[in-house]
Amino acid sequence: MSVKQSLQAAALRESLRYVRRNPEQNFARLIALIRPFARLPWHREIIQQAGEMWADPQNNWRRFTERALQQLAPNVAEKIVMNFFLNACLSGVATARTVEKEQDCNVPWAILMDPTSSCNLHCEGCWAGEYARGEHLSLEELDGIIEQGKELGVFFYLYSGGEPLLRAADILKLAEKHSDAVFCAFTNATLVTPELAAQLSEVGNVALAISVEGFDKVNDFRRGEGTYARVVRAMDLLREVGAPFGFSTCYHAQNTEQVASEEFVDAMVEKGCLFGWYFTYMPIGQHARPELLVTPEQRQLMYERVHEFRATKPIFLLDFWNDGEYCNGCIAGGRHYLHINAHGDVEPCAFIHYASTNIREATLLEALKSPLFMQYRQHQPFNKNPLRPCPLLDNPDALVEMVTQAGAYSTQRRDSEPVEVVAGKCREAAAKWAPVADAIWQERTAKQVKQTI
Repeated sequence: MSVKQSLQAAALRESLRYVRRNPEQNFARLIALIRPFARLPWHREIIQQAGEMWADPQNNWRRFTERALQQLAPNVAEKIVMNFFLNACLSGVATARTVEKEQDCNVPWAILMDPTSSCNLHCEGCWAGEYARGEHLSLEELDGIIEQGKELGVFFYLYSGGEPLLRAADILKLAEKHSDAVFCAFTNATLVTPELAAQLSEVGNVALAISVEGFDKVNDFRRGEGTYARVVRAMDLLREVGAPFGFSTCYHAQNTEQVASEEFVDAMVEKGCLFGWYFTYMPIGQHARPELLVTPEQRQLMYERVHEFRATKPIFLLDFWNDGEYCNGCIAGGRHYLHINAHGDVEPCAFIHYASTNIREATLLEALKSPLFMQYRQHQPFNKNPLRPCPLLDNPDALVEMVTQAGAYSTQRRDSEPVEVVAGKCREAAAKWAPVADAIWQERTAKQVKQTI
C-alpha cells in the first residue's frame, strides 16, 4: 500500500467511528473515502450503487447495513470494512488480476482450507466423510498458504473440515498474525463457548458460518439429535458479544421446503445471522445417498426464494449453485476459489475430490498451474446457461473429461471413487434440471432485455 493509500486508510478507519455514532450523517463520507481504492471499473460501479442504496431509506441493503453496524462490535465492523471490502474485494482483486495476466493461470479471490479432517459429529452423507480421518494441516502449513496467497492478492480465507473449531487456538493465532486478512470457518458450532465467542469478537476478523439444515427435527435428521439446540445457543453467545456469524445450509430432498421458507430465514435473522450460505446436497463417496438430491422443482424454489429474500430481508443470502449468473458460471479451479484438504491435496472445489498436486510438494502458484486447474481454466464456463454452472452436478461429462485429461488422482483415500462413478450419480439430476434451468434463464434474460429497451 502506498503512502497516499495508507493515509486514506487511516482516514477511513476514523470515518468508521463516526459512522457508528451517526450512520445517517456519515455513511456518505465513508463511501467517498472508499472510492479512491477502486482500481477496476466494476468496483467503481459497485461503490456508486452503494451510495445510491444508502440514499434510499427504504432500501433493503440499507436496512441490512444499519442492522450490521448496530449488532457488531466496533472492532469487528472496522475489520470487515478494512479487511474484507478494502483488502480482499478492492485492492486484493486488482493485484490478483495483474498476477493472473502475468502468469496465465487463475488466481482466486478466496482459499478454502481444512485444518483437520477430524470431526466431533457424524452427519449422514457428509461431503467430507470419505477423506481419511486424522489428517491435519499444521499451523506452519496454514500460515505458509496464507503468506503465499497474500502475495498473489488473496486476503479471504475460509476453513472447513472436519470440524475446524477443533483447531480454534490455531485459527485465532493465524487471525492475529494476519490482521489484514479476513477469515470464515464453516462449523457445526457445537464447540462454541462463551470464552471462544469473546475471543472471536476481540480478534474481529474471523466469522463463523454455522451449519443448520432447518428447525430441530429436520436439522437433527442428518446432523444428530440435539445439535439444533446447540446451534442456536452458539448463535446467542456470538450475538451477545458482537462477533460476526451467519448460517450455512445444505438443502436436500427432505428439507428444501423448510429452509426455503420465510419462517426459517426470519428465525436466522432474529438469532443474529448476517449472512446465509446455501449449498445443495452432493452424492460424494460410497456412503452417499443419491435419493437426497433435490428435484428440479425444489432447486427452482430455492432460486426463487433466495432472490425474493435478498430484496426483502436484512440478511445477505448466497446460493453456491444457483447464483452462477453473478459470476458467469462455476467459480472453482482457482477462478474465484479453490480447496486444500487436510492431506494437502489442492482441489478445484470442496465437492470435486480430485487433484494433480499437493501443497506439500508445490507452491500455491505451481498448484494453480497444475494440469487439473489448467483444464478448468480452459473449459470454464461449462455451460452457456449460468444456472447450470457445475461440471459435476450440471455437466458431469465435463468433469470426467477434465480429470481424465489431467491424469488427476482421487483424494478420497477411503474409497478412491472413480470420476465415472460420481459423475454417474449426477447424470439423471443434470438431465432433469436442464430444461427447467433453461426456461428460467430464458425468462430472466427476456425480462432484462425488456427493461433495457
